[in-house]
Amino acid sequence: MSAPLTPLQFTTAAGATEHRPLIITLFGLFVVATLIITVWAGRQTKGAADFYAGGRQFTGFQNGLAISGDYMSAASFLGIAGAIALFGYDGFLYSIGFLVAWLVALLLVAEPLRNSGRYTMGDVLAYRMRQRPVRTAAGTSTIVVSIFYLLAQMAGAGVLVSLLLGITSDGGKIAIVALVGLLMILYVTIGGMKGTTWVQMVKAVLLIAGALLITFLVLVKFNFNVSDLLGKAAENSGQGAKFLEPGLKYGKDPTTKLDFISLGLALVLGTAGLPHILIRFYTVPTAQAARKSVLWAIGIIGGFYLMTIALGFGAAALLDRDEIIKSNKAGNTAAPLLAQAVGGGADSTGGAILLAVISAVAFATILAVVAGLTLASSSSFAHDIYVNVIRKGQATEKEEVRAARWSTVVIGAVAIGLGALARDLNVAGLVALAFAVAASANLPTILYSLFWKRFTTQGALWSIYGGLVSSVVLVLFSPVVSGKPTSMFKDADFYWFPLENPGIISIPLGFLLGWLGTVLSKEEADPQKFAELEVRSLTGTGAH
Repeated sequence: MSAPLTPLQFTTAAGATEHRPLIITLFGLFVVATLIITVWAGRQTKGAADFYAGGRQFTGFQNGLAISGDYMSAASFLGIAGAIALFGYDGFLYSIGFLVAWLVALLLVAEPLRNSGRYTMGDVLAYRMRQRPVRTAAGTSTIVVSIFYLLAQMAGAGVLVSLLLGITSDGGKIAIVALVGLLMILYVTIGGMKGTTWVQMVKAVLLIAGALLITFLVLVKFNFNVSDLLGKAAENSGQGAKFLEPGLKYGKDPTTKLDFISLGLALVLGTAGLPHILIRFYTVPTAQAARKSVLWAIGIIGGFYLMTIALGFGAAALLDRDEIIKSNKAGNTAAPLLAQAVGGGADSTGGAILLAVISAVAFATILAVVAGLTLASSSSFAHDIYVNVIRKGQATEKEEVRAARWSTVVIGAVAIGLGALARDLNVAGLVALAFAVAASANLPTILYSLFWKRFTTQGALWSIYGGLVSSVVLVLFSPVVSGKPTSMFKDADFYWFPLENPGIISIPLGFLLGWLGTVLSKEEADPQKFAELEVRSLTGTGAH
């Protein structure tokens, strides 16, 4: 998403102070419950297949539920509700983009990727290309995308807990980020993929139940008349009919129109290149189960995004716009504040309980997603870079798992440090950048490798590094980082790229460079290897 990266100003939610013990108790219960699940799963994690892929023992439904838990991040719950509450129709377009993106994953990636790889994206590329350079590139890209996404979740944690506990000091916010990072490291190092998957399943059930409850209570207030809900939202927004029409955020001028197209490209194409989503396809025993898991995920996620109509427009209808902005300029606290309102209001016990429950669910969302992201990064480093590049395939399985656990600690420490710097940035904007990088660097390489027999190692390297560098550089020199009051460094001005999302440039460039690197390459692709990969990707013959 490309909502502006605005500095956040926190105030304690009304009614939160007197009910703070309840809020802390709910948070604590969830953390303890998930740690118990993680320790239980950790006792069953005996080798690399267990750590990376959960022993490939999960059913299509279980994996679909876990994928939903991975995908419905802080941006989905907090960011989309806030975007709709502030920008109406233009905000709801985020929900549509995220949902449509699953068609690309289902039709092009899920089954062939499950058949062709073992644990990581690097496995697919290395099957028909030179191992060391492509695994290094794949590992680098995975870690960069994951860190962008991790920053969004860390910022979301800061938004949420600061709102509830009245923490306004920088030291307090950094402590929150450190706590999330520590829990994330524990989940992955102890539980591996099994523990992470069970946490994601629990979190998905909680999030859907919480969203259903708020949706029901919002619709009750409008006698289940969605037209009345939308009409009240438009009236209360101060924008009138414009609130329900395109153009409140995008379409004001040619630049914002291009920004919208760029955002759409990133959202629709980015999902199929997100590392923490791709590794989920390896946790099921067969390609058919991988396909079923995506179908289940589409159904669950689709239902959730339909409920964002009630979450976002309900917030616009029942909350004062200034109240939302006062709590958080980017609108990230709209969903918890809406829960408080439909529960009975700021001064009621029901409002406080619902606020605490929904906030605990949102916190669960953040913990589950950061665990999945960290696992994707540590798996790629250990399996692709440590085992196959540094140790040249000579590491034992025990050494590989140990390297994955240590890399989890390092990546967790990096995420805590960068998350502390990003604690005051907009959650949704950071996620959009992760989608843009994934669509620019990972997706072209995966599709070329699976479907183009002439694709070479040079093409893969040009595609990954070209898409990666172009997207990151364009972000660094965009209004996201400098030049505007809403930028990361609002007092600096060194931007020259006018768009907030680089997808419209970097995604076609990633595809172009993959093609150009291949046609200019002196090496010849091995047709026998491609034939083997094609049979394997389509039939599952020889799949791990």
